Amino acid sequence: MTPHIEADRGDYADTVLLPGDPQRAEWMARTFLEAPRCVNRRRGSLGFTGLFRGQPVSIQATGIGVSSFLIYAHELLGYYGVRTLIRTGTCGGLSAEVKLRSLVISRWARPENTENGQVFGLYDADAGPDAGLLACALAKAAELGIDHHAGLTACTDIFYHPEAHARYAEARALGALAVDMETSALYRIAAHFGARALSLLTVVDNLATGELTDYSERQELFADMGRLAFEIAAEGR
Repeated sequence: MTPHIEADRGDYADTVLLPGDPQRAEWMARTFLEAPRCVNRRRGSLGFTGLFRGQPVSIQATGIGVSSFLIYAHELLGYYGVRTLIRTGTCGGLSAEVKLRSLVISRWARPENTENGQVFGLYDADAGPDAGLLACALAKAAELGIDHHAGLTACTDIFYHPEAHARYAEARALGALAVDMETSALYRIAAHFGARALSLLTVVDNLATGELTDYSERQELFADMGRLAFEIAAEGR
């Protein structure tokens, strides 16, 4: 076990899906996994391992923001030997064309600025998704008829900010589709460990239009993202 995860070595599969919310982790395990077992309850950050189409897949909640995310990602990669991380998170759309409840597949992640925690010492390197996972995601999303976008995503450490939407002007000018809080960290730490990574994001609000989903929709709001993530986990090995 580690300071933040009580699981034993071998309790996690080689591929781990990473929702932020422990309730989403539990819902994903109950909805998609065969014979799921809970391997972590420490600090309420739930982790599960089970089978999808006969193959072992794990889920681990990571909390909110880069600081929490990096703790779990580092321990999974460095202690448990996980080789593939797939984020199953939420994002805010930065364009009116990015509709609520659609899926954003991050081809690249850009930190909001050079001063926040998205650009961090040891892991500060150009990094993006694994090419094979990305290709699998695009093919499977089309095959399954999932409403999706693929492109640049922005990352921030600050959820409530006085400049609100205006602070993303530069990212939008570069074509950023959406913003989340963890994808940049995911790609950089995976590159550091020589692991594979991909970020899938469900649009829960839109900063351009002011639209917002209701929390009562969750966790069913994430059905398409969950289905795609597990298909990738099964086929993108």
